[in-house]
Amino acid sequence: MFQFCPKCHSILRPRKDGGKFVMYCSCGYTSSSASSSIKEEKVIKKDETNFAAVEKEINTLPITKDECPKCGNNEAFYWLHQTRAGDEAETKFMKCTKCKHTWRDYS
Repeated sequence: MFQFCPKCHSILRPRKDGGKFVMYCSCGYTSSSASSSIKEEKVIKKDETNFAAVEKEINTLPITKDECPKCGNNEAFYWLHQTRAGDEAETKFMKCTKCKHTWRDYS
């Protein structure tokens, strides 16, 4: 859930100040009544560039019953992508929920 600045109505962003989180805005507004749902991201240094670490993969793709040609699992994520001209059918891509193997479904 987003919180908005009462001065300029922009979205407030979290920042760690000392040992607690505060919400701040580019207009200068700061609120110390931060929401308890704010989570701290880990930062990993790699080649002198900061990367935010992802704790776990979140899949929002739908799941269908289809056999993986690599491991035999019976569930796969799927999505449609227009790989050719607009007057041709879309290509259905499948990704195994177990081994993450990706293939095309031409049926």
